[in-house]
Amino acid sequence: MTSNPARPPFVKPGDEELRQRLTPQQYRVTQQEGTERAFTGEYWDHTENGIYVDVVSGEPLFSSLDKYDAGCGWPSFTRPIPDVRLTENTDYKIGYARTEVRSGQADSHLGHVFPDGPQEQGGLRYCINSAALRFVPVERLEAEGYGEYLGLFRK
Repeated sequence: MTSNPARPPFVKPGDEELRQRLTPQQYRVTQQEGTERAFTGEYWDHTENGIYVDVVSGEPLFSSLDKYDAGCGWPSFTRPIPDVRLTENTDYKIGYARTEVRSGQADSHLGHVFPDGPQEQGGLRYCINSAALRFVPVERLEAEGYGEYLGLFRK
């Protein structure tokens, strides 16, 4: 997707500013690679149409069209929005290898991707912490500078 003048280029704030802008949970998840408890996050069972953006940078990440109930207690998606640049790293924090997912612009920890998603949709499950996300409903996309994503919701 092209850049949007309504969203100026992102420059990651310093740690002190991030601590002030984010809730303690958002900071712990995105900056300290934390994980919220299952079934407690704001978006685990959220069904409204729109996009989910990085709570730190506002970078578009996932569409509600690719969200599904994986039964795990976290928002789950089959894929990121097309052309979104996510970073993947191997994470051994719980004793075995998992693939961590981070946002491309702010390098926010988002969650993990697993190969146990719906096979008919590529087989991936992006298991993402609600605290790493901000939801923008379809009717607010244009006003918030995400108008280029309206096409995802037009049939």
